[in-house]
This record gives sequence, C-alpha cells and structure tokens, in this order.
Amino acid sequence: MKNPNISKVLKAYRKLNHYSVNDLVIKLEEHKLPVAPKTIYGWESGQTQPDADTLLILCKIYHIENILGTFGYTSSMDDFNLSEDERKLVLHYRVYPDMHKAVKKLLDIK
Repeated sequence: MKNPNISKVLKAYRKLNHYSVNDLVIKLEEHKLPVAPKTIYGWESGQTQPDADTLLILCKIYHIENILGTFGYTSSMDDFNLSEDERKLVLHYRVYPDMHKAVKKLLDIK
C-alpha cells in the first residue's frame, strides 16, 4: 500500500536542502544509485515510490534521522497538534543539525 506522505516529504526535504532534481540525481549517483530525473519527479508526484533501500539513501542525503516519524508511520508529531508553521520549523530543525546547539541555547533548552 502506498504511503501518500512519502511524495510530500521527499519533495519538501529536497527543497529544504536546496537541491534541484539534477542535484539529487548527482547525489544518488555518488551513492551508486543512478536514476533519471523523471524517476524523482515520479516519486515526488506520488506516481511511484522508491524501494526501501533507495528511501534509506534519500533519508541519508536529506539528513532524516527519524524515518518512521517523518513519513507518518508514528503519530508522535500529531500528538502535539502542531500548526503548519510549527511543522515547518521542525522540518528545518532536522535539516540543519549543525544549528541544533544554537537553537537550544536561544530557546534556553538544556
């Protein structure tokens, strides 16, 4: 069964990482996974989905650590009733792990 979140998340994270489709093609080739741009468009439009191994490589490229939660297989984010702005903040936080220390300091989180 297809997960409709996969296409949305893949497109959002590609944009959050400031990658064009061609940039992603190059990144995937670096991981010994040659794909055509139309394949990526297919994933992002929901027409097809990457296999599990490819999805894991995409998560590595996009710095996605909480794979299950990010793709909606757990309801931890929904438990908090996050607004769309709050969800975007969380996504950006995940994309920029080098900024975690600064964000925690700014918000006085220990």
